[in-house]
Amino acid sequence: MSAPPTAQGEPVTDRRQLVAYLESGSKPAEDWRIGTEHEKFAYRLSDLRPLPYDGPDGIGELLTRMQRFGWEPVEENGNVIALTQDKANITLEPGGQVELSGAPLVTLHQTCSEVHRHLRQVKEVGGELGIGMMGLGFQPKWTRDDIPWMPKGRYRIMRDYMPKRGGLGIDMMTRTCTVQVNLDFASEADMVKKFRVSLALQPVATALFANSPFTEGKPNGFQSFRSHIWTDTDPDRTGDLPFVFADGFGFERYVDYMLDVPMYFVYRNGTYIDASGQSFRDFMAGRLPALPGETPRITDWVDHLTTAFPEVRLKKYLEMRGADGGPWRRLCALPALWVGLLYDTAALDAAWDLVKDWTGEERARLRADVPRHGLRTPFRDRTLREVSLEVLEIARGGLVRRRRNDNWGDDEAHFLDTLQGIAESGQTPADELLARYHGVWGGSVDPVFREYAY
Repeated sequence: MSAPPTAQGEPVTDRRQLVAYLESGSKPAEDWRIGTEHEKFAYRLSDLRPLPYDGPDGIGELLTRMQRFGWEPVEENGNVIALTQDKANITLEPGGQVELSGAPLVTLHQTCSEVHRHLRQVKEVGGELGIGMMGLGFQPKWTRDDIPWMPKGRYRIMRDYMPKRGGLGIDMMTRTCTVQVNLDFASEADMVKKFRVSLALQPVATALFANSPFTEGKPNGFQSFRSHIWTDTDPDRTGDLPFVFADGFGFERYVDYMLDVPMYFVYRNGTYIDASGQSFRDFMAGRLPALPGETPRITDWVDHLTTAFPEVRLKKYLEMRGADGGPWRRLCALPALWVGLLYDTAALDAAWDLVKDWTGEERARLRADVPRHGLRTPFRDRTLREVSLEVLEIARGGLVRRRRNDNWGDDEAHFLDTLQGIAESGQTPADELLARYHGVWGGSVDPVFREYAY
């Protein structure tokens, strides 16, 4: 999640400013970029336990030592809670998950180099501290009570509010990891088309990346328990947003949606002020109970945009949010999938042709069924596996046509190969984990901390 803002920006006095903020993300295709984010669980190699913030092998020490690579610290109440460098950030999720929010880059080759460089750095520091890291969608071993909370003010507010709105919000905060990609749009019409395609196809990404079949050491009956968790987190701020497919959808309609999402907090003078459950509309009218008589700054709107968690999220770009975290080789595949689908006109048209007659009921059914059944989810007269093969063919064509070659002359399409293997076999990462659990691991999840570590 985001680090605290460094400036408050202009006052917000009119709804039109909120719309203009989203509109300002529009840019010509030559300026489109790829921003990849991935989270990972950090743990002690000696006992496979989670890391506290403090201590000689804690998260704080990890962040301190990472500064040798040129990362600059961001502090909150005297604690380093993030690092920043060249438009990239390293941040902490509530349960100590370590996230790289990558810089906006031009090609998938650059993105994959960034991922590899980051993982080399954390492996170097982790080796000194006896710390391991791995990517799964849901923590396979630890209970809620096992996990220490990170010292970030916004997390305390969210922790107190989450149980009022759903049964699994605390698990979302402390026991999940994801990989996502942030992509640009050219105009409102382009944003709408990309939003609709990516929302409809988000279950395909969920199935291909399904990687969370364990809870507290046992199979949980899901392919992606992480994805299921979002269905019982907070109905005010999650879901697949049916209104995106309604006539007239655009920036203004998304602003109205966000104005209806209850607030979490306001950040002032280095402190997060609890505004949980309160209305941004009231804030604009100077009637926010948490700050009577005060009106928002544009940074308050930017913060508020980060507190909705739909399957695809709109800021000045679109965030693809449906995938479980995974091992090193799959971190580059997620941006490859969506860049191939959304950054080539012919691919975007083909993807829209594929999904444009899917009904709201069908999309909702996929959202409900895929976390449990993955690629075996029935859809019309076939399974999602067959749909995923068609989607990957479209994405591969889009990457080939981009003609973004590396120094060896290879285009970006090979980044999809790991997903192609999953779709062709019909065996998801979760299936692979379950086979090992029931086979060579002898009913234990502990080997995952060694065999799937970065």
